[in-house]
Amino acid sequence: MPRAVTVGLHAAIVAVTEEEPRVLTVPAGAVDRRVAALPFGPLDPDRHRTLELGLRAWVHEQTGMDLAYVEQLYTFGDRDRAVAADGRTLVLAVAYLALVRERQVAGHAAAWQGIYGVLPWEDRRDGEPQILRDRIRPALAEWVDAAPEDSVRRERRGRADITFGSGAAPWDSERVLDRYELLYEAGLVAESVRDREPAPHVVRAVSPHAGVGAPLALDHRRILATALGRLRGKLKYRPLVFELLPDTFTLFQLQRTVEALVGVRLHKQNFRRLVERGSLVEGTAQLEPDTGGRPAELFRFRREVLHERPAPGVGLPGLPGGH
Repeated sequence: MPRAVTVGLHAAIVAVTEEEPRVLTVPAGAVDRRVAALPFGPLDPDRHRTLELGLRAWVHEQTGMDLAYVEQLYTFGDRDRAVAADGRTLVLAVAYLALVRERQVAGHAAAWQGIYGVLPWEDRRDGEPQILRDRIRPALAEWVDAAPEDSVRRERRGRADITFGSGAAPWDSERVLDRYELLYEAGLVAESVRDREPAPHVVRAVSPHAGVGAPLALDHRRILATALGRLRGKLKYRPLVFELLPDTFTLFQLQRTVEALVGVRLHKQNFRRLVERGSLVEGTAQLEPDTGGRPAELFRFRREVLHERPAPGVGLPGLPGGH
């Protein structure tokens, strides 16, 4: 049994570049040289007056980046997944979500990585992804059939239907963490194999299909899944998307950025109607230069909307919880 507790600070720093959501990663170092990690470091009470200040300090040290928008996501501390290498120390991971505009991190070993390379089943902009159709669904069906009892089989089938969408259960874009956790339990991600090695007392069935998506160090893919699900949910009632856009943008750029985050295509006219009805943007009377086609008007975010109503989100037409 673990007898000591340490606190780790972890940052999921998200940007959207050329319609692709990306996350900033750093070398995992001694933790695992084979994979990348999210920026992280231990809380040092002598150096860090608060958790967030400690997080910002580690991010600056590892990436050179000073963060603007930051919010605490969750605290992870499951005993069978958060024990240090000494087998005695429980590591509480305090995770944060940060939104930035992608920029170079010269002089540091940090690098941007596509989120849908890590969570490839989450991008449905071109329909159901092939990896979900050809690998994940068949592997989950095998996992369901391998259940030792009928009651367990029914429970597994229900969870698979709800989290990955099947029949009467539609795809819910916000269930990102639920989907990752199910894949982990079913032994379909590399972390399932890795995590059982230092803890042989924990029995997990590992599928021959294990290795779906690019793994991250520690529990960082779990943290990234939590961050993406949180972001997708908040887009409906908070104007977070504007943290990812330049000061001026076209409505097309705004829609494509939202689509990149939620992983589905949105109805153009309905989306623009929601944005305009919500008074989220205002025209600049300027046109986008060098479009190669019909010039589009540039808009800016109306920050006054933050004081005009309590939930000024973009809305997601056609999705659960949209308008």
